[in-house]
Amino acid sequence: MNNWLSSGFFVYAIGFTAQILFSARLLLQWILSEKVKKVLTPELFWQLSLIASFLLFFYGWLRDDFAIMLGQSITYFIYIRNMQLQGSWTKLHKLIRIFLWIFPFFVVIYSYNNNQFDIDRLFRNENIPISLLIWGSAGQIIFTFRFIYQWIYSERKKVSSLPLGFWLLSLTGSLMILSYAVFRKDPVLFIGQMFGFIVYSRNIVLSLKTKNV
Repeated sequence: MNNWLSSGFFVYAIGFTAQILFSARLLLQWILSEKVKKVLTPELFWQLSLIASFLLFFYGWLRDDFAIMLGQSITYFIYIRNMQLQGSWTKLHKLIRIFLWIFPFFVVIYSYNNNQFDIDRLFRNENIPISLLIWGSAGQIIFTFRFIYQWIYSERKKVSSLPLGFWLLSLTGSLMILSYAVFRKDPVLFIGQMFGFIVYSRNIVLSLKTKNV
């Protein structure tokens, strides 16, 4: 990997930028929801999600962290689908849409070395014990499943929304990823999940209050 790509400053700059955007989407959603005392799903939530996912996937690749890449590779396309449901996807320039569609595949193709994927980088990383990798991946799967649940729910309702189950899965996955970040000594994941933990908890409260009204 090129020196400038592997430099610590560049790698963490990418990661923290992604987490700032993820936190910004949650803060926006939280503020708007608090105003009306029910859970809302603004268009900007999904737009910021897509940009942040784009950057965090890249960060995971630079960090040789399969758990991060796994989570983002699935939610990335769910963000796009929610933008389609809300009508904001077609507002992007066609070339930007094409690039966003092919970007994850480009990274995978680029990662091939002489037609053989470098398995050692992702699954035999001496900095990530296999047990920790499994725990982190499980956390990412649960964290990712919240968007699969949200996607199915929204497709049935034909409108993009964030139901109670989404926030419950968010909280569970967040706790697992938070512990993974501690053992991984990853400040990007840790800071991002700490803020998310507060927002997920508050949205659960708002969702329960709305159901009881």
